[in-house]
Amino acid sequence: MSMKPEKIQVHLKYKEIEQQFSAEPQDAWVLVNQFFKGFIPSFEIAQKLWLSVNLQELAKDLEGIVAFSGDGASLLAPKNKLTDNEALSTWLTAQFLGHELCMLSSDTQSKDELQAKLGKTGKITSTRLGELAKNGVVQKTTDDKFRITAYGIMQTQKEVIPKIKAKIKA
Repeated sequence: MSMKPEKIQVHLKYKEIEQQFSAEPQDAWVLVNQFFKGFIPSFEIAQKLWLSVNLQELAKDLEGIVAFSGDGASLLAPKNKLTDNEALSTWLTAQFLGHELCMLSSDTQSKDELQAKLGKTGKITSTRLGELAKNGVVQKTTDDKFRITAYGIMQTQKEVIPKIKAKIKA
């Protein structure tokens, strides 16, 4: 007389995806593999599409361009060699990095703070911030401050920082 194997209870959960089943050992193994075959490819694709910031890479990219002190983030590149948008996106990227590294208390800056750093009128600063917001580089917070977006950091790393480095060397 053969004994039937006992069933295995399986509960799989990753973030919002959850699956439960009860099956004999060999069937449970097949069901677990099917779950991962269906889930992992879409997970890998989603990971490739997700914008994430590598802080070590960002810090390395900004080396020689920004510095931090008790006064906050400072641009080391001469302002007269940068466009307003390059300067603003770099300051806000530095603000983000300083906050993530616990060197600064916030990842945002007010229009007035940015205006003072930029050395331009309020109208020019507002116009440039509006352009950056329209292009998804920065976002305005509920308390009327500005922060760089993940997309903005990526754009700053890919386009702005190389331009600044070329201008500094020239």
